[in-house]
Amino acid sequence: MPGFEVLYQAAALCLMYPDDDFRARLPLLREAAPQLREFADHAAVTPPMELAAHYVEVFEAGQEHSLYLSVWREAAPAPSEELYRAHGLETTGEEPPDFLPAVLEFAARTGTTELLVDHRDGLDQLRCGLTGFGTPYATVLDAVCATLPPAHTGS
Repeated sequence: MPGFEVLYQAAALCLMYPDDDFRARLPLLREAAPQLREFADHAAVTPPMELAAHYVEVFEAGQEHSLYLSVWREAAPAPSEELYRAHGLETTGEEPPDFLPAVLEFAARTGTTELLVDHRDGLDQLRCGLTGFGTPYATVLDAVCATLPPAHTGS
């Protein structure tokens, strides 16, 4: 499913801790990925400390909204550093290769959605959890999931 590389890169940025670099990129992100405008607009008007505290509350306070694909216990294996290297990419070591922003960046840089498709069920679980929690981060997962084939409905 080519053509979504910019969206995946932008979504990866949205799902990282909202530091000053993120805030500086908001206008570009908003224009480059119209699917993420709702989130970008929210982030732009939310005070930095409040946005950072919300990120911690949503993604770091427990595993119910984990950005680590291995948490979702799917049949698909978690991405490995070897897979990244095989595509000419290196992981930074700061986060494991199954960290969703890293997987989104992988898709953006390689043009392949294989990892996202393999973990679609987990992405849907995360998306539903974020929607139920009432966080604007749900719109980021909505945009990513909209680019993928439907989730598996059973074995």
